[in-house]
Amino acid sequence: MSKPKAVIAYPVPEDVVEFVREHCDLKVLDFSKPVNLETIKDEIRDAEGMVILGLRIDDQLLDHAPKLKVASNITVGYNNCDVEAMKKRSVLCTHSPGVLDETVADFVMGLMISAARRLPELDTFTKEGKWVKGDMSELFGRDVHHSTLGIIGMGRIGEAVARRAKFGFEMDVIYYNRSRKEAVEKELGITYKPMDELLAEADFLVTLTPLTAETAHLIGERELDLMKEGSFVINASRGPVIDEEALIKALQSGKLAGAGLDVFEKEPLPKDSPLLSMKNVVTTPHIAAGTHQTMANLAWTAARSMVEVLETGTSKNIVPEMK
Repeated sequence: MSKPKAVIAYPVPEDVVEFVREHCDLKVLDFSKPVNLETIKDEIRDAEGMVILGLRIDDQLLDHAPKLKVASNITVGYNNCDVEAMKKRSVLCTHSPGVLDETVADFVMGLMISAARRLPELDTFTKEGKWVKGDMSELFGRDVHHSTLGIIGMGRIGEAVARRAKFGFEMDVIYYNRSRKEAVEKELGITYKPMDELLAEADFLVTLTPLTAETAHLIGERELDLMKEGSFVINASRGPVIDEEALIKALQSGKLAGAGLDVFEKEPLPKDSPLLSMKNVVTTPHIAAGTHQTMANLAWTAARSMVEVLETGTSKNIVPEMK
């Protein structure tokens, strides 16, 4: 029996490639040039499965991949996939839940500490030879320990962040989620709050909600106005969850003391973005899950999910909207 045709559209470890090749008639794209519809449309014409990261799967791409059965995302988020367009064509979308939770939680804590204690600014100050003996109070930051952390989005990553904050930094952790999680509250000693109350109480706000039509600009001017003077915003979910223009205004006005941002409304971040010139903003290139081991594990999950769908018609990692 002939093997299903598959395409790997993002660089993955060689052992993952060999696994897919065992099960599929595999084509690995040329990653020396950009991977976009224009460069790959001839390569995906016969593809039944694709392993992807960031590639937009929509009607335009699907027109060039009429045999596609599954697009498997090397990440938890899947806002790059037009789920409705895929459903209409009976194309499944899979993602990789549970793999990156601890890695992203580490990074969120790093962003929080870096913003509060001004680590990038202090690093530059020291390396530029500005450190001399004397009063350094102008370089002081803010304590993270024993402050109040507000988490919006209490999924697996939210729980991992809450655990670190509660037991590692003795923070008072409050959260908002579409559905209350009383078992998690009891386990971790955290408290559910309506979102407006959370915003008013949090010293640090962490957004960890997926990007949907309902969560786009979830945090805007009104929400930022509710926050404490001198509080911090940390975003490692998706850029459009926060209204970036409103965030910039709140930072420029001094309403917010700082921010730690791994994601942005437009990526890569435009070179003229005011965020790049703000000393009180820590910016990183959407890399919260970026460790070698975690990325390898994500690639393995995506590859296995694709093969499962091609061989059995289903996978435990099909996105919720398609189950």
